[in-house]
Amino acid sequence: MSEKTGTTGTTGGARPEPRPEPIRFFGTTWVDHDAGYRARRVGVAAGSLAATVASCLILRFAYEGLRIAEVGGVVTLLVLVMFAVCSALAFGHTWGAFTTRPDPARQASLRGLLAVGFVGSLAAYFLRTLKEAPGESLHRQEYEASRAQQTRRTTRRTGNPAKRRRP
Repeated sequence: MSEKTGTTGTTGGARPEPRPEPIRFFGTTWVDHDAGYRARRVGVAAGSLAATVASCLILRFAYEGLRIAEVGGVVTLLVLVMFAVCSALAFGHTWGAFTTRPDPARQASLRGLLAVGFVGSLAAYFLRTLKEAPGESLHRQEYEASRAQQTRRTTRRTGNPAKRRRP
């Protein structure tokens, strides 16, 4: 899950201490919201919005190319529906990947669909950046779970259980 580094725990032995997993464009600033976290969120939001708009312009040029080529109304309609459906599916998949780890096999099988629906993925990234760093809640859950597990492992027990009175 995350990279570990050896430190000495309270029991005296070397215990690995959990470290937060870095998020693209944010590193580990998402943990304490420090080191320019807000500025990074603003920058990433602006960049993803600009990429989304640029992608829509590229699709507009493709549509104009179809219109100039006079391929017919059915082909144009099929292309528009294909991009709309793929973008909607890519949006849903990308949005869901921010809260749960996607299955690698399913991710590989959806690679083509996500490539065609790139506008939906970019839009999901932009909208998620308005709330938090994309994937922050998932990473935070995993990091806090590993810290709680580390605390349970390194906490000393009190007394000798062999000397405990039996009822």
